[in-house]
Amino acid sequence: MFGEILQELRKDRGWTQAELARMLSLSPLTVSSYECGRSTPDDATKVKLARLFGVSLDYFLGLIREPLPYDRDAGALYLPSDFCAEDRRKVEEYIAFLQYQKQQTKK
Repeated sequence: MFGEILQELRKDRGWTQAELARMLSLSPLTVSSYECGRSTPDDATKVKLARLFGVSLDYFLGLIREPLPYDRDAGALYLPSDFCAEDRRKVEEYIAFLQYQKQQTKK
C-alpha cells in the first residue's frame, strides 16, 4: 500500500525516481524498492516523504482515503472531496446550529 501511494504521488508531481531520491538523499534503487514493496522506509524518512508531498502519514500508510494536508490545523474540518456546494452548505448550517445550542446551554 505504502509503495503504491508513494508511486502515485511521485508521478502526480511528474518526478522520476531519481529526482525523488535526490531530494531525500537516497539512491534511486532505494526509492524503487519502496515503490515495489521490497522495503519500507524508516519512520524519519516516512515523515520526510509526508512533508515533501504535503499529505498526512495516515494517508501515506493507507489508513484514510482522502489525503489530508501534513501541516493542518487541529481544529480544522476537512470535508470529503466529493462534497458538492449543497453538502458544504448543510455542514455549515449544522455547525451554526451546534454553536447556537452551545450558547443556549451556557445561559
